Formats: sequence, structure tokens, C-alpha cells
Amino acid sequence: MTKSSKRVILAIGAHCGDVEVTCAAVLAKEAKNGSRVVIFHLTLGEGGNPKMTPKKYGKQKRREAIAAAKVLGAEVLFGPYNDGELPNDEPTKRSFADVIRMVKPTHIITHWRNSIHKDHANAHAIVMDAVLLASLESVISDHPRHRGVKGIYFTENWEDPEGFTPFFYVDVTNELGLWKKCVTQYRFIKGGISAFPYLEYYQALARVRGAEAGVKYAVAFNVDPFEQKRVVDVLP
Repeated sequence: MTKSSKRVILAIGAHCGDVEVTCAAVLAKEAKNGSRVVIFHLTLGEGGNPKMTPKKYGKQKRREAIAAAKVLGAEVLFGPYNDGELPNDEPTKRSFADVIRMVKPTHIITHWRNSIHKDHANAHAIVMDAVLLASLESVISDHPRHRGVKGIYFTENWEDPEGFTPFFYVDVTNELGLWKKCVTQYRFIKGGISAFPYLEYYQALARVRGAEAGVKYAVAFNVDPFEQKRVVDVLP
């Protein structure tokens, strides 16, 4: 694989832990296959622990995110936004467009468009608009435009169920152990902070998607409806 053709996976989550719990197994597989993997956390998710101040929990979440990325062999970046206050506005989109121009991803992973959590829905909208802004020569930036995004994929998150339909399945049978090691760097995944059984839920979901795909464990993604169009000469 030449430097110019190397896959660069940019995974964007609204909060530390969103990307890892939904698709770290896929990120681990990409890293093992030689892809550059970059995780961008728009917020720390610092408001999610009722027993700690946001400032203290934010510091913990940052440490956990760094440790989780290390397990995967991924790079990690952090946005400046507050948990629950992620703005879906033009300055944020332009700022993230610069991130895209700097990272130069070939593939992007982020949240599905509909969610019960506004940060997740805003993350989706920000990313989709930023991809366009990053590609335009007319958008003034200190970084050259980037038009090399080959695909945008949306993760399956329990908070983003409305309208989500599995489209792509990735076999992660051999990566489930790394996924578990990665996500358990986060205290909220191991339990004791949230009543939601994250570890059990997502492992069970991987088994269900694996059964659908004919493998032991799989991760499913959706794509924009326009991207589902296929043009062929004969039935495949």
C-alpha cells in the first residue's frame, strides 16, 4: 500500500466512548490492516457522572479516551465543546472542516442522523456539512481542500435508533477481544455510573448482527439513502 493510497479512517463521536462502544472492533481491524485510524471526540461527555463534577469527570474521560485509543493503535483528538451544548452552527462546521482538511480521511464514521440525544444529531449534521465545506476551494482556510472522502458510515447506537437500518456488515469475530479491552478503559462501560448495560448490550448486538451476516460477530453501519443506489448491467 503506497502512502498516497493508504486508508485513513476518521471516526467522530459526540462524546468520549460513543465511537469506541459502537465500532472500536472495526477500527481495530482497520488499524491491524495498516490503515491510519483517528478518533475525534467533539465533547468529553463530562456531564455523565452524577457523582463527580463535570470538570473532574472530564479529566477522567480524557485519560480514558487516550487509553482506549492506545489499545486500538489509533490517534485521538478532542474538540473544545461542552457536553450537552454541542452547537450545530457555521463556526463549528467550518472548524471541523479544517480538521477534515488536516486529517485527510478516506473514510468517515459518525452518528446516524436521528437521536434522542441532541449532541448525537448535531454531530451528524456538523460532519455532513463539514465534509462539503472541506472539499470546496472557495472556503477560505489555512489548509488545502480535501475531496478524498470515499464513504461516510453511520454507527449503530442505542440512542440513535429512529430510522437506522443496517446496510453494511463488517465481520469482527477476531477483533471482539480488542473491542472489549478498548471499551473497558471507560469506567462507565464497566458499570457503576450509568444503569444502562453498555458492555452486555453491544456484545449482544454484535452477536445478532453476526447471525444476520453469517459470522459469529459483526458490526453494522447505515449509509445515506442516496449512497444505497447501485447501477449494474445485470443482476449481481
